Amino acid sequence: MARARAHVFVSGTVQGVAYRASTREAAHDRGVCGWVRNLEDGRVEAVFEGEEGDVEGMVEWCRTGSPAADVEGVEQETEEPEGVESFEVRR
Repeated sequence: MARARAHVFVSGTVQGVAYRASTREAAHDRGVCGWVRNLEDGRVEAVFEGEEGDVEGMVEWCRTGSPAADVEGVEQETEEPEGVESFEVRR
Protein backbone atom coordinates (compact mmCIF):
# COMPACT_ATOMS: atom_id res chain seq x y z
CA MET A 1 0.00 0.00 0.00
CA ALA A 2 1.16 3.53 -0.75
CA ARG A 3 2.57 5.78 1.96
CA ALA A 4 1.07 9.22 2.30
CA ARG A 5 1.65 12.42 4.27
CA ALA A 6 -0.93 15.09 5.12
CA HIS A 7 -0.22 18.46 6.74
CA VAL A 8 -3.37 19.87 8.33
CA PHE A 9 -4.46 23.05 10.07
CA VAL A 10 -7.58 22.77 12.23
CA SER A 11 -9.57 25.85 13.24
CA GLY A 12 -12.36 26.37 15.76
CA THR A 13 -12.40 25.62 19.48
CA VAL A 14 -9.48 23.20 19.35
CA GLN A 15 -7.18 24.34 22.15
CA GLY A 16 -7.78 23.54 25.81
CA VAL A 17 -10.16 20.70 24.87
CA ALA A 18 -7.71 17.74 24.82
CA TYR A 19 -7.48 17.95 21.02
CA ARG A 20 -3.75 17.18 20.86
CA ALA A 21 -3.92 14.23 23.25
CA SER A 22 -6.95 12.82 21.43
CA THR A 23 -5.15 13.25 18.10
CA ARG A 24 -2.17 11.29 19.43
CA GLU A 25 -4.48 8.48 20.60
CA ALA A 26 -6.36 8.37 17.28
CA ALA A 27 -3.08 8.30 15.33
CA HIS A 28 -1.72 5.53 17.56
CA ASP A 29 -4.93 3.49 17.03
CA ARG A 30 -4.46 3.79 13.24
CA GLY A 31 -0.70 3.22 13.23
CA VAL A 32 -0.10 6.73 11.86
CA CYS A 33 3.12 8.68 12.63
CA GLY A 34 3.69 12.44 12.75
CA TRP A 35 3.07 15.24 15.22
CA VAL A 36 0.51 17.75 16.50
CA ARG A 37 0.90 21.19 18.14
CA ASN A 38 -1.04 24.31 19.10
CA LEU A 39 -0.44 27.49 17.11
CA GLU A 40 -0.45 30.98 18.60
CA ASP A 41 -3.46 31.95 16.43
CA GLY A 42 -5.69 29.36 18.14
CA ARG A 43 -5.45 26.67 15.47
CA VAL A 44 -3.94 23.21 15.78
CA GLU A 45 -1.34 22.06 13.24
CA ALA A 46 -0.64 18.38 12.59
CA VAL A 47 1.26 16.11 10.23
CA PHE A 48 0.14 12.54 9.59
CA GLU A 49 2.24 9.96 7.80
CA GLY A 50 1.46 6.32 7.10
CA GLU A 51 -0.61 4.13 4.82
CA GLU A 52 -2.77 6.24 2.52
CA GLY A 53 -6.12 5.04 3.92
CA ASP A 54 -4.99 5.53 7.52
CA VAL A 55 -3.77 9.07 6.81
CA GLU A 56 -7.08 9.89 5.09
CA GLY A 57 -8.85 8.50 8.17
CA MET A 58 -6.89 10.84 10.44
CA VAL A 59 -7.76 13.87 8.29
CA GLU A 60 -11.43 12.86 8.52
CA TRP A 61 -11.07 12.37 12.29
CA CYS A 62 -9.78 15.96 12.57
CA ARG A 63 -13.11 17.26 11.25
CA THR A 64 -14.68 16.21 14.59
CA GLY A 65 -11.68 15.86 16.89
CA SER A 66 -11.88 15.42 20.64
CA PRO A 67 -15.34 15.30 22.29
CA ALA A 68 -15.04 18.86 23.69
CA ALA A 69 -13.76 20.39 20.43
CA ASP A 70 -15.85 22.50 18.06
CA VAL A 71 -14.08 22.22 14.70
CA GLU A 72 -14.89 24.94 12.19
CA GLY A 73 -12.51 23.98 9.40
CA VAL A 74 -9.69 21.69 8.31
CA GLU A 75 -7.15 22.81 5.70
CA GLN A 76 -5.11 19.97 4.18
CA GLU A 77 -1.91 19.94 2.16
CA THR A 78 -0.44 16.75 0.69
CA GLU A 79 3.32 16.34 1.09
CA GLU A 80 5.96 13.75 0.26
CA PRO A 81 6.40 11.20 3.08
CA GLU A 82 9.59 11.76 5.09
CA GLY A 83 9.79 8.42 6.92
CA VAL A 84 8.61 9.65 10.32
CA GLU A 85 8.46 6.69 12.71
CA SER A 86 6.59 7.96 15.79
CA PHE A 87 3.85 10.38 16.81
CA GLU A 88 4.48 13.25 19.20
CA VAL A 89 2.68 16.14 20.80
CA ARG A 90 4.82 19.22 20.27
CA ARG A 91 4.80 22.31 22.48
